[in-house]
Amino acid sequence: MITLIFGALTTSKNAGMAFRDWPTSDGHMMITYPWLSDFAKDWDKFLEHGHRLAGMVIGIWSIILVVFAFMTKQRRTLKVLSVCALLGVILQGLLGGFRVQLDERGLAMVHGAFAALVFSIMGALIVLSGKQWEAPEAETERSTMTIMKVLSVLLLTILVIQYLFGGMIRHRGSGLHEHLALGFVSLGLIFVNFTFCSFSNVSWLRKSGLLLLLIGIGQVGLGLGAWVLKFGFTPTGFVAISDSIQQVTLRTAHTVWGIVTFQTAFVHLLKVYRVGTVSKFSDTKPMTARSSKQVFAVEGGQE
Repeated sequence: MITLIFGALTTSKNAGMAFRDWPTSDGHMMITYPWLSDFAKDWDKFLEHGHRLAGMVIGIWSIILVVFAFMTKQRRTLKVLSVCALLGVILQGLLGGFRVQLDERGLAMVHGAFAALVFSIMGALIVLSGKQWEAPEAETERSTMTIMKVLSVLLLTILVIQYLFGGMIRHRGSGLHEHLALGFVSLGLIFVNFTFCSFSNVSWLRKSGLLLLLIGIGQVGLGLGAWVLKFGFTPTGFVAISDSIQQVTLRTAHTVWGIVTFQTAFVHLLKVYRVGTVSKFSDTKPMTARSSKQVFAVEGGQE
């Protein structure tokens, strides 16, 4: 999360090119650069190098995670996900590095979008390693489960598109109205997901739907606040101040919370499909096994 915050602040402050070199910072190695000396003196360098340091910590953590997964004989799925998380972190670091070396804002947008995917993989690791994944409550109606699967996929698809438009706003200055419209569409889909989860017999999904709704409402609220601080609010006479502390803070919070929203929707989709896979559907008639003697008696003793 610290990596995301520093990365979002770096973009909000337009500090992505505070250093012209990578992987060094003004010729210093990662841990030898006098980072704290930039505090309150050169915010661009403080934020950018802080983002790099946080990325390095995430990389070390990802290596430890892979080693732990293989040494403790975890399930094959968890091993694969841990490797995917490590590869994602490595690729994310390379994207950030090439963005600096090539001074390419397009790569900065890809770098930001890819962060949501890596963060979601990490969320999936947490969920798949939990006890409820092994034995979820799994009794629901087949038709309801099918609708919930479709809704979870549709929601994640809309969020992907909306997130990309959000990146275009921050890096290209375009896509504002599309992003805003899809924000309300996403909130509507989140509410529909929550409604179907509320009527589910599975408390795991009910909690997931409620969490998704609360996070979605918070994200829309942050987005509206960012809009007001960016463009002002005429009815109250509020005038926006470009690059004010309030504006930068709220834009950053909206960006980070957007990644959290994406991860929550991704994890929710995994939970829905997990329950759908192991569910004992209420419209399925149970089959009762009979012994050979019972079959012989029912058939009148004839073979």
